[in-house]
Amino acid sequence: MNKVIASADEAIRGIEDNAVLGLGGFGLCGIPENSIDALIRKGVKGLTCISNNAGVDDFGIGLMLQTRQVRKMISSYVGENAEFERQLLSGELLVDLIPQGTLATRLMAAGYGMPAIYTPAGVGTEVAEGKEVRNFNGKDYLLEHAFDIDYSIVKAWKGDTQGNLIFRMTSRNFNPLIAMAGKITIAEVEELVPAGELDPDHIHLPGIYVSRIFKGSNYQKRIEQRTVRTA
Repeated sequence: MNKVIASADEAIRGIEDNAVLGLGGFGLCGIPENSIDALIRKGVKGLTCISNNAGVDDFGIGLMLQTRQVRKMISSYVGENAEFERQLLSGELLVDLIPQGTLATRLMAAGYGMPAIYTPAGVGTEVAEGKEVRNFNGKDYLLEHAFDIDYSIVKAWKGDTQGNLIFRMTSRNFNPLIAMAGKITIAEVEELVPAGELDPDHIHLPGIYVSRIFKGSNYQKRIEQRTVRTA
């Protein structure tokens, strides 16, 4: 099976209006920049985006918020995006804020083929509203459903033609979980090598989870919060 795709525009084929997308990244690290640019060019709308955060105003998912392509965001942190805040407060954007561990575990459950998980996170708060609560060994847990993601889109440092991926540092945080959870997973990489070239002990995500892979370009290396010492 040939997984190698020539471009981001070809890789996102099949993504239509109202799709549910999982997008990798943590802060500004590991953002699938080329694929997001392709989605903007394609102009698909009504998207539900599941991601740890919503980027910033001029980068990542923030770019799709500017073009009004996102109908709903499901995230654990959204504090760096002024346009996100404006759309939320004006009622233009639906938002589901989820504890970060719950977000990660619901992604993992989808990847493992598990329909749901029980977690103590959110018990007794508004997170628990409308959800089943069960008691195990004297402690209450919420029933949380696995995500149902049409397409997962991730960015890795290096990958091979079979879809095996290696992530760098913080970008490893949510990208593997997002990749596992999608029905179809698209991976963009900084470096694409022939199958067999990657050391098996260094692979973070096996290619069985990846449907399409392409070599990206012109990646930005942003710093989210630059802190310097005054003289």
